[in-house]
Amino acid sequence: MGSANIVEAIEIMLLAVVSPEVRCEWHLQDWQVALVSTMVFFGFMTCGALSGYVADRYGRWKVVFGAFIWGAYFSLLTSFSPSYGWFIFLRAMVGCGVAGTSQGFVLKTEFIPAKYRGYLLPLSQIFWMLGAVFMVLLGMTVIPTLGWRWMIRLSIIPSLILLVLFQFIPESARYNVSAGNVKAAVQTLEHIARMNRASLPEGRLMEPAVTERGSFYTLVSSTFRRTSMLLWYSWFVASFSYYGSVLGSSELLEKNLLCITDAEVEHRVLNPENVPCYCIPFGTADYHTLLISSVGEVSLIPVNMILLNFIGRKYTMAILMVSSGVFFLLLSICSTLFGFTVLLFLLRSLVAMNFSATYIYTAEVFPTAVRSIGMGVCTSFSRIGGMIAPFVAQVLMAKSVITALVPFAVACFLSAISALLLPIETKGRALLVGQHRVYTVGEKSI
Repeated sequence: MGSANIVEAIEIMLLAVVSPEVRCEWHLQDWQVALVSTMVFFGFMTCGALSGYVADRYGRWKVVFGAFIWGAYFSLLTSFSPSYGWFIFLRAMVGCGVAGTSQGFVLKTEFIPAKYRGYLLPLSQIFWMLGAVFMVLLGMTVIPTLGWRWMIRLSIIPSLILLVLFQFIPESARYNVSAGNVKAAVQTLEHIARMNRASLPEGRLMEPAVTERGSFYTLVSSTFRRTSMLLWYSWFVASFSYYGSVLGSSELLEKNLLCITDAEVEHRVLNPENVPCYCIPFGTADYHTLLISSVGEVSLIPVNMILLNFIGRKYTMAILMVSSGVFFLLLSICSTLFGFTVLLFLLRSLVAMNFSATYIYTAEVFPTAVRSIGMGVCTSFSRIGGMIAPFVAQVLMAKSVITALVPFAVACFLSAISALLLPIETKGRALLVGQHRVYTVGEKSI
């Protein structure tokens, strides 16, 4: 089920790898390069809530499978873009497809018992790392020889493979129960029991169908209003900080802004003719830095597991956000490329851990009837952060490094406060069906 993470990581990491190439191809200014990323997140934001609504109404599996096809198709079309305008339009369509793959996390969550979620769900970062590493290696080997267009064409190969493998993943039993399709849910549970050489508990699986599925009004009802609003900001910052670290590191490496206090003056030295296009393709050392920082996203998974299972989801999110804010500020300190790589390695680990913890909390706190739309609306808010991040990490960074890093740090500190204000701790709690119900099979809550 980590397939959704692989696909999303490939499409997002592609933005960092391809930015220097499209800048050179179409002689783009900083704001035009930033707009490429923003348009992807605009597509994600537009389709995030919609995919959640459809997943609650018609099933998680259909949405994720359809999103694989949609994303691969429009990503392939991107490689044939005749102009910058076509390129950003098609990337926005790719973003719409990536929004649907996020429902894969909901599907995964609904299969895992409460006592194992804190251990198994953080492992999804490994699949994200695999997608990111694949993209960096592809850029390193394909761009110098065949160019960025062939890199994009080859990047859809994992999606095509996953389309086949995804046939072995069943629809969520929890969704089937909430939709009144108890027979299909039992068949899925029996299949899982046979795979594990176990048997289902005695009794029948009984639960009245939930008629109001995919209702946005449930999210803003008195039961969930405070939780929803605080989560919307947490998701905004999770995306803002994560993509800020990815795109910001790409910008610092591409333009060699390390230890530069006045980037505008440096640009005039390096660009005496005041050419708007700052065309410097990535070198091998730059790819190595991106590769190491991508691997760094999984280095602290054991720490994340310990925090999630022993101090809870809320406090984990708060600690990770405070730490991320500190490391954003540390990036402004003049250091060697090795020192920058170490700081970026740790920063990418922290923001990735926070993204994982936020995903887990969101999937656990909302009931099955609105879990997908709850996740979808949250991801839409997160992409607002993703839309803003390129203009801070790429455009503002070109003016002043410290001025670009401070907004990320401040946002992280405020997000830590919002995490502490969340009214519900979900550690060890059974998933809700309706607003106040859990599943019962025999005498066990699942």
